[in-house]
Amino acid sequence: MKPHHASLLLLCAATGAASAAPADIARDHDTILRMQGEYAVDFAFDETVLLKPGYERAPAMRSGGNELVVVVEDTPTRVVLQHLLVDPKSGHVTKHWRQGWTYQAPNRFEFSADQIWQVRAIPAAINQGAWTQCVYEVSDAPRYCGTGRWSYDNGVPSWTSDPGWRPLPRREYTRRSDYNALAMVNRHTLTPEGWTHEQFNTKVQRNADGTQQEIAREFGFNDYVRSTDVDFTPARDYWNATAGYWAKVRRHWDAFLGQAPGVHLKTKVDGMAMIIPLFTQADEVQAGGKVADQQIDAVFAAHVEKAPGEG
Repeated sequence: MKPHHASLLLLCAATGAASAAPADIARDHDTILRMQGEYAVDFAFDETVLLKPGYERAPAMRSGGNELVVVVEDTPTRVVLQHLLVDPKSGHVTKHWRQGWTYQAPNRFEFSADQIWQVRAIPAAINQGAWTQCVYEVSDAPRYCGTGRWSYDNGVPSWTSDPGWRPLPRREYTRRSDYNALAMVNRHTLTPEGWTHEQFNTKVQRNADGTQQEIAREFGFNDYVRSTDVDFTPARDYWNATAGYWAKVRRHWDAFLGQAPGVHLKTKVDGMAMIIPLFTQADEVQAGGKVADQQIDAVFAAHVEKAPGEG
């Protein structure tokens, strides 16, 4: 028996909290771990159903990259995966998004208004036997969470989230202002060649008076195909050098995102006011320098505060 699986049996016996058999939770855990590795990635986004009168379909978007996905945390009921982009020509590394998976998480952050994420309890009916995936910006700032169960119908491992909200992705907010939120459902599926991320999005203008206008539906398809064509050594070197620094950054975020009320970012939507100093500090660490905890504290003090309470 794997050590993780033995620990899971002890955990379930001690708490009586598991809503699925330990073997099922362990299978989910191992499925999530299979997303680590080296990938060529294709990103595709297409507007499908047009919902606002007079709205014209936006051009389809296509892009791609090469990503290393590494395991940051690994326990029987929690897995954290960090994505790192590599430019195959220059070897330049960019810390990309992060995904954290927690079995029957007690709460999650939810995008409630511009630059505000409220931490809320997950309804028991949704959380029973489910894994919550939370996704984070390159600075480890929050993006969105979703909760769902893994299924294995016909031997295909697939996870589908419940409906939720997320802010505009970078590919949109840099060029559009006609909507301010995405209503979304996400699906992750393991494939023989890697894994896929399907996004079922609705672009919505949410108004201060509580009304909203649906603009268009969009289907996103991110295809992660295992690749041996790119040397990912620069990404591994970067992460080996900076993992300790980014762990400190995550702890700062966790202080806001681990419990209510949540977090308010005092930056523009692009988040560059935090991304630039944090990336610069990480570069200093990679170069062999030291970054004092007070320097990280200063970035957060300038740009992050608790979210307003919900009353």
